[in-house]
Parts: sequence; C-alpha cells; structure tokens
Amino acid sequence: MSDPPPALEVDPRLLEILICPVSHGRLDYDRAKNELVSKTARLAYPIRDGVPVMLPGEARELGEGE
Repeated sequence: MSDPPPALEVDPRLLEILICPVSHGRLDYDRAKNELVSKTARLAYPIRDGVPVMLPGEARELGEGE
C-alpha cells in the first residue's frame, strides 16, 4: 500500500484574506490535517490540491476538544 501524496502548501497571502463563509471570522491553518479551521463556526474546511474548499457542505464539524 502506498503513502498518500504530500499535501500542497497553501499560499500564506491567501490565508490572510480568506474568512469563514458561515461566521465571517478568522480561519486557522491546520497543516497536519490540511484544513482551514473556523473555531467560531466549529467547522474545518478541506484543502484539496492546494485549493481551500470553502463550501459549508464540504466542511466537517469539529469534535469535542478540537
């Protein structure tokens, strides 16, 4: 079984301007999970092929303690 390909880095300038489409608040970059996290909305948006997927329907809900 082969390892998944490494995640592409997200442009830091892009991270500075993106906001959560639900809460309109700040997003934190979780490099380990390759997600943008909105603590206010309790959602994590995936990053696929270096592109943040900012659709609420594609986000996962954060679990307790995240």
